[in-house]
Amino acid sequence: MIPSQCILRAFTRISPSKYIRDTAFRSYPSRFSSCINQYRNADSDRIIKLRNVVPFCTDRQSSVTAQVVSEARSLSASTTCANDRTLDQIYTKNGLNVKPLVVERLKGHEKDEEVVNGDDKSVNRDGFEGVKSNDLEEEAWRLLRDSVVTYCDSPVGTVAAKDPTDTMPSNYDQVFIRDFVPSALAFLLKGESEIVRNFLLHTLQLQSWEKTVDCYSPGQGLMPASFKVRTLPLEEDKFEEVLDPDFGEAAIGRVAPVDSGLWWIILLRAYGKITGDYSLQERIDVQTGIKMIANLCLADGFDMFPTLLVTDGSCMIDRRMGIHGHPLEIQALFYSALRSSREMITVNDSSKNIIKTISNRLSALSFHIRENYWVDKNKINEIYRYKTEEYSMDATNKFNIYPEQVSPWLMDWVPESPDSGFLIGNLQPAHMDFRFFTLGNLWSIISSLGTPKQNQAILNLIEEKWNDLVGHMPLKICYPALESSEWHIITGSDPKNT
Repeated sequence: MIPSQCILRAFTRISPSKYIRDTAFRSYPSRFSSCINQYRNADSDRIIKLRNVVPFCTDRQSSVTAQVVSEARSLSASTTCANDRTLDQIYTKNGLNVKPLVVERLKGHEKDEEVVNGDDKSVNRDGFEGVKSNDLEEEAWRLLRDSVVTYCDSPVGTVAAKDPTDTMPSNYDQVFIRDFVPSALAFLLKGESEIVRNFLLHTLQLQSWEKTVDCYSPGQGLMPASFKVRTLPLEEDKFEEVLDPDFGEAAIGRVAPVDSGLWWIILLRAYGKITGDYSLQERIDVQTGIKMIANLCLADGFDMFPTLLVTDGSCMIDRRMGIHGHPLEIQALFYSALRSSREMITVNDSSKNIIKTISNRLSALSFHIRENYWVDKNKINEIYRYKTEEYSMDATNKFNIYPEQVSPWLMDWVPESPDSGFLIGNLQPAHMDFRFFTLGNLWSIISSLGTPKQNQAILNLIEEKWNDLVGHMPLKICYPALESSEWHIITGSDPKNT
C-alpha cells in the first residue's frame, strides 16, 4: 500500500467523536459577538436583530493594517445568522486560480496521477459508496449530531467532549478549532457542508478581536483555541446569544494556541476541495485572514531555523510533555498550512511578496525536516560516530548532539531494515527527542513534508511496531510513555499525563 492511498482511506473512514451571569461579559461586552433574539409573545413570529459589538483596535505601529483589516471584517457576514441572505454575499478579488490536488506516488507505482478536483464523487471511497451504514456507524453519527452547537439557530461546530455524567465539564463543552477538524471532515464527506462553512466564518470573525493576557496583546492573526455560545437575558421576553472566545487567557497554563490558525487554513482548503465551493476562500475577509495567520507565523525573530519555535502545551498535546522548542506536530501543520495558503491566496501585486516568502520558507522547512529529523538504523549509527564541539560552517554534528543522548530503547526498537524509520519528535541545540509522535509523522505523510521514501518507511515502521503503537487502543499519541522520575521532571508531575 502506498502512503497516499493509506491516508486517503483513513480519511474516508473517520468516525466522529443555564445561564450563568458572566461578569467578564458585563465588564467587557466588546469581547463577545452577539445575535439578539427577541420574542413578542409565545405565538408571535421571531424578530432577529443583529448587532455588531466587535471593535478592532490596537496600539501597535501597524494601525493602517488594523484599519484595513477592520474594514475587511465589516464586510463579513460571519456574525450574522447563517440563514440570513447576507451570509451568502461573496466578496471576491481578481478571481482565484485553483490548482488541482495531485497525489504523489512512489517509484514502482507509475500510474496516471490521480487528480481530486473538489468533486465529492471523485474521492476514492474504497468501495464504501452505497454501502448501508452499520449500527456502530449510525450510533457514532447520532452521538456526533448530539454534540453539535448552534448559534442563531445555525450549526457552528461540535463540543470537544459530551459526557452526560460530567456536571463540571470545565472547557470541554466549548468548540475547539483543532477538535472540530475531524468532525468537519466527517460532515464534509457526508455532504453536510453548512456547519463547516459557518464554523470557518465565525472563527474568522473572532480572529480580529483585541486579545489581552496580563496587559499584553499577542500578535495579529491569532486564532482562538475555542469558543463558547452563551445565552444572556436582556429583558423579560428577550435573550441574546454571544460567542465567547478563549485565546489562552483562560486556558490551563495560559498557553496561546499556535496550531489553531494552522488547522483553520487546512480545513478551509479541505472545504473547497471536497465541496467544490471555492467562493468562500475568494472572499476579501477570508483572504485577509489567511494572510494574517501567515504573517504571524513568518514574522522575523531570534530563531536560526526555518521551523516554528513554540512553548510546551501549544498544540494538541496541551499539557506539559517536554515538547517545547520545535515539535514535529507543529512543523508538519505549519508546512501543510503554508502549502494551502500559497494555493489559496489570490495572486496580485499586493500578494506577490507574501507568496514569495511562503515559497522560500517551504523549501527551507522541508529540507530541514527531511535532513535533520529523520531517524533510521543508519542515522542512529551515524549519531554514535558524531564528533562534538565542532566549530565550523561545514560541521557534521550541526546541533552538537552527544552520542550519550541516544535513548537506550531506540536501538532495540528501530527495525534493522533500511525501509523503516520515522521523524523524531523535536530538535534543538544539544537535544534530540527520539520519541515517536503519531500525529506529526502521519501529517508529514499527508502534507508530503517527508519524501515518498520516508513516507513509506514511516508506514512500514507502524506496521512492524503495531503492538507498541496501537495494541488494544487507537494509535497512541506518543511512544514510549514516560516513567518514574522522567515523568516527574518532564511533565511537572501532571496527574493528567499519568
